[in-house]
Amino acid sequence: MTTKTFSVLGMKCGVCKASVERALCSLDGVESAVAHLETASVEVSYDEAKVTPQALADAVDEAGFGLEF
Repeated sequence: MTTKTFSVLGMKCGVCKASVERALCSLDGVESAVAHLETASVEVSYDEAKVTPQALADAVDEAGFGLEF
């Protein structure tokens, strides 16, 4: 399991935070995702054999936000 922190673009409230976390946790291979409003970031624990950073970014993009890695 790998844990990395990514910057999130457009996350400004609790509903946004929950949307980002839900989008990431819906992916096979993601163990956990904890977003932080104060730093506009998300800490993701995931299996690199099952999910790529690009797949994480795509899921966040579909939720209406941006992920920088």
